[in-house]
Parts: sequence; C-alpha cells; structure tokens
Amino acid sequence: MHKEATILFTRNVRPEPDAIEVIIGPRARFSGQLQCEASIRIDGVVDQGRIETPSNVIITETATVQCDINARVVSIRGKFKGVIQAERVELLDGSQVAGVLNVNSFYMDETVVMRAAVNIRADAAEIKPPSPPANPNVPVVQAAERSQTPTEPS
Repeated sequence: MHKEATILFTRNVRPEPDAIEVIIGPRARFSGQLQCEASIRIDGVVDQGRIETPSNVIITETATVQCDINARVVSIRGKFKGVIQAERVELLDGSQVAGVLNVNSFYMDETVVMRAAVNIRADAAEIKPPSPPANPNVPVVQAAERSQTPTEPS
C-alpha cells in the first residue's frame, strides 16, 4: 500500500486531461501566460495574455476574460474577448463573446450575445474541390440566335 501512495503523489505522474487542476477563483485577477496539461476553470478576471492547454478551458458565469486561448474545448458562460484556437467552442446561456473563434466544431445557445468571427475549419487533406464533369452539357447561345427570338404581339 505504501508503494501505491508513492506512485500516486510523484511529480512524474501526469493528471487526467479532463481533470481541473488550475482554478482562477472569483476574487482572483490574472495577467500573463498560463500553460497547463490539465483543464482550467476561470471564475475570476483574466486581463490579458494567453492560456494554453491540450485539454479544456471553462469560463464560468462570474468570469471576465480578455486573452487568447489555445485548447481542445472552450466552454463559455461568462464574458470573453480575444482569439480562440480550439477543436470545439461552446457558447452557453448568458455568455457574451467578442473576437475570433477558430474551431472545428461550434455550439451556441439562443441567449448568447456574440460579436465574433467564427472560422470553422477542417483538415486540408479532407477538403477536395469537386472535379468538373467529363462532358458538360452547357448550352451555348450564339449571337445570331439571340436576334431571332420571337416577339410578343402588340
């Protein structure tokens, strides 16, 4: 049993990706660069900077965030202004969002206030332009045919 406890609390053990390891509380104010391997919950204020995680960022209804975010999933209920790079962005009831959202997947509730550009992208390898038809059936109107159109009686 002692051996298990030692393994559990060593610094080499990485947290689960969805475990919330960093919380910026409702009375906290942060400016700067925040990098974390686990999920981040923001209840307070982020004035400026950048947040990076391979996991999730949760912006609660009490939060006011003005920074850039790079994460897997960003869920917003509070106020956000900045640029987001994410697999998925969820704008939930009551959120107010401004900036640019670069995402693969996007969800928005009806009561959201949004003044943002949403760029939904996919892997470039998946995007293939359609090939033109082998024998296009496009009618060509000659100038002589145009002048010979029947006229309606007066």
